[in-house]
Amino acid sequence: MILAAGKGERMRPLTLTTPKPLLGAGGKPLIEYHLERLQHAGFRDIIINHAWLGEQIEYTLGDGQRFGLSLHYSREGDPLETAGGIVRALPLLASADQDWFVVINGDIWADFDLARLQPPTSAEQHALDAILVMADNPPHHRKGDFCLSDDGMLSQECVEKRGEMLTFTGISLLHRRLFDGLTDQAGKLGPVLRTAMDKGRVAGLHHRGVWIDVGTPERLRALDQQLAAREP
Repeated sequence: MILAAGKGERMRPLTLTTPKPLLGAGGKPLIEYHLERLQHAGFRDIIINHAWLGEQIEYTLGDGQRFGLSLHYSREGDPLETAGGIVRALPLLASADQDWFVVINGDIWADFDLARLQPPTSAEQHALDAILVMADNPPHHRKGDFCLSDDGMLSQECVEKRGEMLTFTGISLLHRRLFDGLTDQAGKLGPVLRTAMDKGRVAGLHHRGVWIDVGTPERLRALDQQLAAREP
């Protein structure tokens, strides 16, 4: 699932007429980089939620055939928060034989290999509800979000300096039970993850490559320049 329902208020005035996932960098919309990486990693069915100017997303991406994907849309009308949006789309995301699914924020750029996100082995499945991809803290978020310990588990704080505070990239592998008992009014994903962390049910992967939170026009311009510099 690609989360694409936000209004992109920090990105205004660019998002007054264009939804944030369709803003361009390096010659293509941000969301297309996600679609290409998902296809390369072997994914085929992708859910995209949308609200603000969402019809533009559907018109631009269509059914996904040109990306080698099958795209489905979760139309929210009034935008839900991240956890609520996932709950709304859950019938499309999980099936009787597959309880795990990948979720990606639509307003990031990363060279993370999505094929690394594999469901835990059967012996581990009852111990985890989520695996989050973490990155080194960027200049605008030096304190980080969660502590990744040496055993690969995430917690809200590092105890006795056993671990490293890192930033959540917005890329995750989630189990449907993480949302048990919740409705589409569940709010943001952060509190849901913190509750699971306190129960020891969230692991992390440290991505040491490129990751950019494309949350402001300045960061979008920087990404555009960075991608342009890569062109041969």
